[in-house]
Amino acid sequence: MKNENLVPKVRFKGFSDPWEQRKLGDLFEYERPDKYIVNSDQYSSNGIPVLTANKSFILGYTHENNVYNKGKSIIFDDFTLDMKFVNFPYKVKSSAIKILTAKNNINLRFGFELLKHTKFTQEGHARHYISIVQPTKVKVPIKAEQIQLSNLSSIVDSLIAANEDELEQLKTLKKLLMQKIFSQEWRFKGFTDPWEQRKLSDVVKRITRKNKKLESTLPLTISAQYGLVDQHTFFDKQVASRDVSGYYLIKKGEFAYNKSYSNGYPVGTIKRLEKYSEGVLSTLYILFKPVQVDSQFLVTYFEGNMWYTEIMKRATEGARNHGLLNIAPKDFFEMNLFIPTIDEQVKVGIIIQVVDDLIAANEDKLQQLKELKKYLMQNMFV
Repeated sequence: MKNENLVPKVRFKGFSDPWEQRKLGDLFEYERPDKYIVNSDQYSSNGIPVLTANKSFILGYTHENNVYNKGKSIIFDDFTLDMKFVNFPYKVKSSAIKILTAKNNINLRFGFELLKHTKFTQEGHARHYISIVQPTKVKVPIKAEQIQLSNLSSIVDSLIAANEDELEQLKTLKKLLMQKIFSQEWRFKGFTDPWEQRKLSDVVKRITRKNKKLESTLPLTISAQYGLVDQHTFFDKQVASRDVSGYYLIKKGEFAYNKSYSNGYPVGTIKRLEKYSEGVLSTLYILFKPVQVDSQFLVTYFEGNMWYTEIMKRATEGARNHGLLNIAPKDFFEMNLFIPTIDEQVKVGIIIQVVDDLIAANEDKLQQLKELKKYLMQNMFV
């Protein structure tokens, strides 16, 4: 009877034998890095990269052939357990880095995945290769099955990398569009009139409705990344008071300004309620709805940083209270905006929305690919 502990849940057709238990030291050749160690972060004049023992193995030089992904060996760090493929030539900065090459009984990429998913015992601070990694027992299939697993892993990794590149390109495109459109350097065909300066109070209406009748018991918060979201989902708990009758009631399509500043968001964030029909917000927020401006254009406008200067001019100088920028609602609505005609506003909103939809679709696809990789590693490895 086969040992179920040596048989993965998911396998390629044609493979049924149980995997064998082996020591990692039986699978990898360990090369002492002494002769490769250098004392400089810089790379030599002939372009040999320097790898440092930190979380990301920073290259002193970006090799045109990508030394990480087309490697013939594995760089293994004792302390972070980070691993990368590496190609020759190279230099290393720390003896914590180990250089591993596959023996004849193991496929290199399979071994790479095996190392990444092996749980090592830890003794104090160190995870020394010779004393801990080499004797660690792992389970491996025959070479033919290793190659199949390696090929599948490589395909999925390539898809993930391609989607990550595409996502980065889309985000760069959006940034470029925002810069060019709001500087009026790029205009839609048929639009030549300069944008007008308007006060925010001219194009929106402040909302101060209270949740007196408890129309909603859904407490919201503003996330710079995710917009207006349920506190329970975002914080895994409710931060709001139990009695939310004194909170503002916000409805779908209305905007809220969170004066709380954070890294990358020095004046806070402004978001439109998208996910829910209504919710409640602390009275520390400033709420409003568009009346003389396209709603999607306003979403796009507040995603940029054009309004930062206006906020800083009106905030009380040097006064930041418990992480909140000190700006009164009256001063907030005195903010100046530069806006085009309504027809051009609509076009601006649409083009940025199209890019946002592409970004969201790409992010979903990327997450699915990562979940697929996770599933494969959990179910195709013993």
